[in-house]
Amino acid sequence: MKTWHIAQLNVARAVAPLDSPQLADFVAALDHINALAEASSGFIWRLKSDEGNATDIKVSDDPNLIVNMSVWESVEQLFEYVYRTPHTKVMARRREWFEHPAEAHQVMWWIPAGHVPTAEEAMERLRHLRENGPTPHAFTFRQRHPAPEQVGDPTDMKPER
Repeated sequence: MKTWHIAQLNVARAVAPLDSPQLADFVAALDHINALAEASSGFIWRLKSDEGNATDIKVSDDPNLIVNMSVWESVEQLFEYVYRTPHTKVMARRREWFEHPAEAHQVMWWIPAGHVPTAEEAMERLRHLRENGPTPHAFTFRQRHPAPEQVGDPTDMKPER
């Protein structure tokens, strides 16, 4: 049994309200993409409201800021989902729906197996990454740190172009 799992958060500021025609394709894809994540190898948990939707979760006063947070058995399994499934095609359209981020918008961190992270915990990790760059406390695919029980240098997992 694994001792550590990987948590991830990404945030995005929509260019329009979620119920606008401009975001209709994004909203229409959510159920399929979320179901794909939940059926993926290594998926453990994702943040969602009682209605099953993470876009209902607010972490700031900005009504257009949305969050996505999930927990996976390994960074490699999360990477497979993000970059090697139909999720990638949806991600390719993100510039249509979301503002270009001026700072880090995605963060990963290790959690003890069985821990369910909170949105507040995740936002603190993102703040840490923004202020300090990648560290064992908060990192990215481009500078992934090993689990606390492992020894090694950060690994670059960027996908092939």
